[in-house]
Amino acid sequence: MKNITQKLSDSEYEKNFEELINPFSDNSAVIEATRCLYCFDSPCIKACPTHIDIPTFIKKISTGNIIGSAKTIYNSNWIALTCAKACPVDDLCEGACVFIEKGEKPIEIGRLQRYAVEYLLDKGTKNLFNTKLSNGKSVGIIGSGPAGLACGAELALLGYDVQIYESDEIPGGLNTWGIAPYKISRADSLKEIELIKNLGVSIQTSITVGKSISFDELINKHDSVFIGIGLGENANMIIPGDKLTGVFDAVDFIREVKKENWSSVDIGKRVAIIGAGNTAIDVATNAVRLGAEEVTVIYRRSIKEMPANDFEFELAKNDGIKFQFLSSPVELYGTSSVEGMRCVKMELGDVDKKGRRRSTPIPNSEFDVKVDMVVFALGQKFNSEFLQSIQDVKVVDGKIEVNPESFQTANQKVFAGGDCINGGKEVVNAAYDGKQAAHGINNYLSNLEI
Repeated sequence: MKNITQKLSDSEYEKNFEELINPFSDNSAVIEATRCLYCFDSPCIKACPTHIDIPTFIKKISTGNIIGSAKTIYNSNWIALTCAKACPVDDLCEGACVFIEKGEKPIEIGRLQRYAVEYLLDKGTKNLFNTKLSNGKSVGIIGSGPAGLACGAELALLGYDVQIYESDEIPGGLNTWGIAPYKISRADSLKEIELIKNLGVSIQTSITVGKSISFDELINKHDSVFIGIGLGENANMIIPGDKLTGVFDAVDFIREVKKENWSSVDIGKRVAIIGAGNTAIDVATNAVRLGAEEVTVIYRRSIKEMPANDFEFELAKNDGIKFQFLSSPVELYGTSSVEGMRCVKMELGDVDKKGRRRSTPIPNSEFDVKVDMVVFALGQKFNSEFLQSIQDVKVVDGKIEVNPESFQTANQKVFAGGDCINGGKEVVNAAYDGKQAAHGINNYLSNLEI
């Protein structure tokens, strides 16, 4: 790639990728915990997709029962460390805190959850959770992302033999590979996986269902199967020049950064990111930390329609990232490497079926942007190819169709959860899906036995 920016020193990379939010000390955690009012209606619990008993876990911190606090958290959420560090708490639990109505700072629920969970993980996790004796039944889980891990952990507690099949060589899915390292490191994700493995969950890596093993074999081998494969395929824009050197996909780019061998990641001097969701912001802020001199986010709608949450937007602005709204690329150009991008200005029209205003090009409004690296961050789409041979598993609008209460598909032996059923939400939503699906599986298999 031409015009690769000058590499930074190891110490500069380490400083740039330091965690955004520092952990609590013992004293500061207790002080913060004592601020909680232990509200009788607990709006924070209602705002949490996994419905963690937040006042109770905070109360236990204030009394020094840290292990008890962590176990309260894990009663609801098996991906608790990832959620503590990467959840948009301003929009969820902390955003519902009653202190906001009083004009005061909300309880730092995310940092308190991190404090309790890290304490438990550091102390060791064996024999902390009571698993039932084996019931003689097995469940196969496809994918070791947040939904698959949560489903596996809950099923293990219920006495099932759980086997997770993961196509990657390192498990964890989105938690391991898809979240910026200044939010959560790969090592943190692997700690959570060890906790779940200690419950008796087995994880086989480098196993691709549909290639290494057929879905029919899985169905015949296990009493039930859970699909938690996320979305997978990148929803890239096809325009002239998109095959030039220096053009990347957001998921692949973040994956390289997550390996934490930062000096090996090529980065341009002038980087453009197409899209304005949270993943796009992760790409942009990672690019700045890798040493890019100018980073621009290009989005075809206005700031009002931008999918990224306020925290991500403020982070990007503080990092000096530029935003070019109501603009869309129509062509990338260069001899062998990308040297520039031709864009067109956009205008907003009627609302589409997703509730956002459609954007349409303004005639004769083309303009050029000098870039030497372009990253497409337009989201992901579900690859349903391997499901086509599975009887009664339906894909509607790019999502697996399930019963919203049991997470069971029309094929009674097959359940699903996470991004592959919701089109792409937060990690905490996938954690909820996985746990609830485990109980759906248990109810189904228990009824069969009766």
